[in-house]
Amino acid sequence: MSNKQNTNKTDQSYWGIVKRQFRKNKLAVWSLRVVYVIFFVGILADFFANDKPLYCKLEGKTYFPVFREYAASLGLTSMQPELLNVDWLHADYEAVVRAPIPYSPLTQDWDNAFANPTKKQDVKSWRFRHFLGSDQLGRDLLSGMIHGTRIAMLVGIVSMGIASIIGIFLGAIAGYFGDERLQVSRVRLWLNVLFLFFGWFYAFNARSYVMSDALSDSFGGFIFQFLISLVIFTGIMAIPNLIAIPFKKLPYFGKPITVPIDIIISRAIEVLNSVPILLLILSICAVVKKPSIMLIMVIIGFTSWTGIAKYIRAELLKVRNLEYIEAAQSLGFSEWRIMLRHAIPNSLTSVLITIAFGVATAILTESSLSFLGIGVQADVVTWGKLLNEARADVSGWWFAVFPGLAIFITVTVFNLLGEGLTDAMDPRLKQ
Repeated sequence: MSNKQNTNKTDQSYWGIVKRQFRKNKLAVWSLRVVYVIFFVGILADFFANDKPLYCKLEGKTYFPVFREYAASLGLTSMQPELLNVDWLHADYEAVVRAPIPYSPLTQDWDNAFANPTKKQDVKSWRFRHFLGSDQLGRDLLSGMIHGTRIAMLVGIVSMGIASIIGIFLGAIAGYFGDERLQVSRVRLWLNVLFLFFGWFYAFNARSYVMSDALSDSFGGFIFQFLISLVIFTGIMAIPNLIAIPFKKLPYFGKPITVPIDIIISRAIEVLNSVPILLLILSICAVVKKPSIMLIMVIIGFTSWTGIAKYIRAELLKVRNLEYIEAAQSLGFSEWRIMLRHAIPNSLTSVLITIAFGVATAILTESSLSFLGIGVQADVVTWGKLLNEARADVSGWWFAVFPGLAIFITVTVFNLLGEGLTDAMDPRLKQ
């Protein structure tokens, strides 16, 4: 009896109601399943499509080239020197286990250049057939689409991760403090504004070449260098706050100043929304010496936070006047603690909807830039870049159909997922 009572209580919780409402939307449920498949393919792309074997035995030695390559891409190790110049497709193996698609995105099969997927191909067995065709250099389209899935998911996750951090923080400050509740001592305000320039310069601008070199070597190395920059920025920004402590005791420097943070952030949102995002990205890529896919992710993230900020601001305007917030204030908790531990966690439901739509928008933006040949290195394969191959020869219909279908399906399922979350979190539909 107690187990049934606990189950009923769980079912009547907010998230229990949301799950029940979400399951009623069959399109949203199937969209979520498709998203799971896309993530799975993106994460394991190297194991699905690769010219390197999963396992092989050469000259009496055993190797696991795909696993080694995967670790090397994360910056954890490097490929063995004796494997750097191996012709993986034609090597004389003593034993071999290949990936389901035995081609990498850049592997060139000259015997099957511009192969039509519906016609006969010059391959030694069906396993080496180009099931979705190939381009004019013999590069397999299916392999490119599988590896392009990883780029699409990475763009969506990284860019919306950046946008979420910025949007939630700025929107929460604007909504919770408004124009009258944020007070900062005069000396702390001056010093933070001054050190903000130094923090940005020494943490990011001065280390831009280091991060660029790390990105060219491996994605894991770039993440490590980016975290170092964040630590440097945080350390520099801690200095003015420590210096301000003794000066706060002086009447002039310690005088509190009310910062109209809501109107400042709201006007910043309006200004950024008035600028065409695609035009802004094109302008930034035009002046950057080494454009990269990571730069595209960062730019999309820094320009996509406004929608999240508006939603979280609206939620905080309602939450800040509720009873539990007033109770926390009466207990003497600081405003920052109340905002971070109580107000924000109870206001994130609407943000999930915005993020779902934002991922679809980010993938579509990156595909548009790749189609135009902007911001993507020559050795990076994306869906937009594959779609661009159809412009070289209109008879290669497979380059227009399959990458275009992948973009359409991915953007559609994320939009359907966002609509499903919108309906499930609508209080009018709770039953």
